[in-house]
Amino acid sequence: MLTIGKLVSLTNVSNDTLRYCEQVGLVEPAGKSLAGYRLYDKDSARRIRFIKHPQNCGFTLAEIRQLLVLRDRDNACCGDVRTRAVEKKLQIENKIRAMKAMSKALDQLIAECAMETRPVKECTNIAALERANARFRYSEL
Repeated sequence: MLTIGKLVSLTNVSNDTLRYCEQVGLVEPAGKSLAGYRLYDKDSARRIRFIKHPQNCGFTLAEIRQLLVLRDRDNACCGDVRTRAVEKKLQIENKIRAMKAMSKALDQLIAECAMETRPVKECTNIAALERANARFRYSEL
């Protein structure tokens, strides 16, 4: 059995991370010591290490929970995991496209501001942002 300190050391996560994983139900202590300390088994260490990998790939904790369910389900197959990985990759690619569009818009704003000493009331960027804001509908939030 492992104390929280030993588990933290074995898995290279912080105490707070381990407590959070426990709080959201991703890890459970296997028992308690006579002094009331939470004790974990080797499977807890394996589970924490597993959680870190999909987290590094961008999976949310809810998605990691689904992967853990699949990992523990006898009738699950590789295709189930692959489907979730493909979905995550598509989500990430969409975010990358959105961030590239934001970067391009910022490049345009930066390029349009050639007169750095112009008073802010005459700033073309402020005017452009105000025009964009006027077109923005709050229902799109």
